[in-house]
Amino acid sequence: MASTARKTYTWPRNYLTRRLQTSSDVIQRIQEAWQRDIMREFLAEFMSTYVMMVFGLGSVAQKVLGGNNYGTYLTINLGFGFGVTMGIHVAGSISGAHMNSAITFTSCVLGQTPWKKLPVYTMGQCFGSFLAAATIYGLYYGALMQYTNGNLTVTGPRATAGIFATYPAPHMSLWRGFIDELVLTAILQLCLLVITDKKNSPALKGTHALVIGVAIITIGLSLGMNTGYAINPARDLPPRIFTSIAGWGNEVFRARDNWWWVPVVAPTLGAFVGAIVYLVFIGNVNRLQNQNDQPEQAYSLNDNPRST
Repeated sequence: MASTARKTYTWPRNYLTRRLQTSSDVIQRIQEAWQRDIMREFLAEFMSTYVMMVFGLGSVAQKVLGGNNYGTYLTINLGFGFGVTMGIHVAGSISGAHMNSAITFTSCVLGQTPWKKLPVYTMGQCFGSFLAAATIYGLYYGALMQYTNGNLTVTGPRATAGIFATYPAPHMSLWRGFIDELVLTAILQLCLLVITDKKNSPALKGTHALVIGVAIITIGLSLGMNTGYAINPARDLPPRIFTSIAGWGNEVFRARDNWWWVPVVAPTLGAFVGAIVYLVFIGNVNRLQNQNDQPEQAYSLNDNPRST
């Protein structure tokens, strides 16, 4: 007669130990992957750009959706300026907190950042900017629907696409807007080099983030009327793509004579022009390159202490 007694399975003595060891190895490998410089720099650009854009786009949303009760043109500039300041504090010691693909491109041209990092930084900036646009859309969704009655438009009295991306003023033509963005970004790049050039008259140690934020505010207050001063491809294109997906449609690309490409191309050229102007009149390439060998770290948009 066959035995009907229940058979019990005995786990090997070292089974749990092996499982824990395997889990520990997996966790360690994940930690090692996250700690690699290239990944840390990607995440640093992602987070710093996200912080900058949340503050910046949020200030625009409050002005547009809340009227003068919750914002003015001044508060928009303060939002972007201090957003840049906080972004630099988030990632300045890791990636340099460029938060601007035009600045990253020029930093590569000057030899401050290796070219292999250009796509890494740019992707981090674009993903951070896109997610920031999605965040502001979610946070202000109710106010957005109330303000527009559910009709999301790019132009007109209830236009809201400008919360996320820049559009030129009615008096601006396409090519005048191109020149405007080029000049403004050149001025930004010139200011950044002035602020971070240790062999000139840089900002005091520990004040770079604040001074750069003030520079952004100054550009906006004095020169921002014509085009909304994108001065950063990563600030404009990813949120524009988001709006095309979120309900505004392809009009965000067709509006104002297909304006969308200007905030991408003009700032990239403008940053390069600004660097050339600074090098010709003030500095030299070797001086800027050698700054990365100095022990003192400057928390700035383009003086990258981790550029190896």
